[in-house]
Amino acid sequence: MEESRRERKKRETRRRIVAAAIALFEEQGYEQTTVTQIAAAADVDPKTFFNYFRTKDEVLFSDLERDFDVLVEAIAARRQDEGPGEVLARAVERYAAHRRPKVPVKEAAELSGVTRMALTTPALQAKGLYLLLDLQQRVAGELLKAFPGLDPITAAAMTGALMGAIQQAGLASVRLGRSQEELWQASRHGVEIAMRGLLAVPPPTPNS
Repeated sequence: MEESRRERKKRETRRRIVAAAIALFEEQGYEQTTVTQIAAAADVDPKTFFNYFRTKDEVLFSDLERDFDVLVEAIAARRQDEGPGEVLARAVERYAAHRRPKVPVKEAAELSGVTRMALTTPALQAKGLYLLLDLQQRVAGELLKAFPGLDPITAAAMTGALMGAIQQAGLASVRLGRSQEELWQASRHGVEIAMRGLLAVPPPTPNS
């Protein structure tokens, strides 16, 4: 019971920090907002902020890198009857099932504001691009491990097609002012479109 109470308190503190940071980012700009201001708005000590986040950009990309491990691990757990496209599809489904329950519910206007900020702030653009490129390289590398005979160019193209479809479908949904549930639906639709091509890639033969 004591451990459960402690964990609930940590989750609530983290939630307050994230909410305070986003509110300040939208009100006065990302670059103009300091960690001290975020901590004050969240009613915590600045040292407490750094117990949860190394930098202020991590507030917007919180837990993503750890959650990406789920995607990579799902590819590593390839089933014998799966081709590379099927492995990628299952990995994305596994990631979504893990990630979505952790994402706080946001109204359409909040989603739009956060996305606009991420797309127009150079520091956040750089961070988002780094995370996306790093993830694509990790996924392509894991796909090659799962299918040793797969051509590296094909693995990279498959990974880019899938990730790009998810990203662009989601961004389009947000730009249209749609809800968070519609954002998830758009991402699924992006996967479905990408999979039409990915499933056409056969598993490599043992001697290829």
